[in-house]
Amino acid sequence: MQVIELWRYPVKSLQGERCEAVDVGPEGFVGDRAWALFDTATGYGLTARRVPDLLFASARTTGGRPDVLLPDGTVTGDDAVLSDWVGRSVELRPASHPGPRTYENPADLETESRWNPFSGADGAFHDNADSRVTLLSTGTTGDWAPRRFRANVLLDGAGEDELVGQRVRLGTAVLDVVAPVARCVMTTRPQPGGIGRDTGVLKTIHRTHEGTLSVGAVPSTGGRIAVGDELRAW
Repeated sequence: MQVIELWRYPVKSLQGERCEAVDVGPEGFVGDRAWALFDTATGYGLTARRVPDLLFASARTTGGRPDVLLPDGTVTGDDAVLSDWVGRSVELRPASHPGPRTYENPADLETESRWNPFSGADGAFHDNADSRVTLLSTGTTGDWAPRRFRANVLLDGAGEDELVGQRVRLGTAVLDVVAPVARCVMTTRPQPGGIGRDTGVLKTIHRTHEGTLSVGAVPSTGGRIAVGDELRAW
């Protein structure tokens, strides 16, 4: 399989940046999920599970506090502007911010009338420590838009499930592929680029793929990955 797209998401649940090459460190892609929005009243982190509009803003890396591009074209990193857009008081926090990692989370994807909090991983704002880099193939996505699944690495080909338990090389980075990635209501959310709301996506994933889609990896050796690199067993 060969790398055809690389994606970094500087702010959790916002759209990210398509990259030609990325550096890989212990937390995954350098700059990936390095920031997140938190409700200052409740202390809970926000994700598009509970606040779907987050998916219509995007973030880009600046070397410091990221720039956020809002749907109306405003570019900002200011908490007051972001709060006005979200409709509640929020704060853009870096992964180095102390405190608990608890996020709002719907318990019922159909009605979204209830929600239960969940706790995320330490370090970068990944949902769990077993998935610092996600790999997905075009053979798996089929007719679905790959961007719906927000993977870091899109591979041309098929067969990423068979990589679980293996060590692989991409570019100069070495990754341990540890587990399939469990999927949630995020896969059903509308996104820019004509990706509509579709609850059937998650139902199909549960029916045909045991609730998972793509595989998660943790870096064994840092390095650099570029579009066009071939995935090799290591």
